[in-house]
Amino acid sequence: MAEGIVALFIPITISLGAFMMLWGIRYLENKENMAMIERGMEPKKTKTADPSRTLRNGLMFIGAGLGLLMAIVFTKSFNLEEGERTGVYFGMIAFFGGLGMLAAYMYERKNPVNT
Repeated sequence: MAEGIVALFIPITISLGAFMMLWGIRYLENKENMAMIERGMEPKKTKTADPSRTLRNGLMFIGAGLGLLMAIVFTKSFNLEEGERTGVYFGMIAFFGGLGMLAAYMYERKNPVNT
């Protein structure tokens, strides 16, 4: 019975902890900006979107997803054992994620962003 209660409280505790951490960060940023305004300073500007970073992250995640898909197809087609699958999953995800990062680099080198 005690294991069931602990298993129930783990996701609740993690969710509450994540919420409180995000709320605390936002609260402290607001307090810092208000203190800067009171002292006559210019508060920090909000972050602007970086298109090259977005492209890099997007292509990396697309590559990692394709790597996971290819690893599943590879392990199913060759009927690999459980211990052999782990290496294939990590290798394929890293390889295709790296290909995504390489594609982002090649695109950015060909089309520089004016900043």
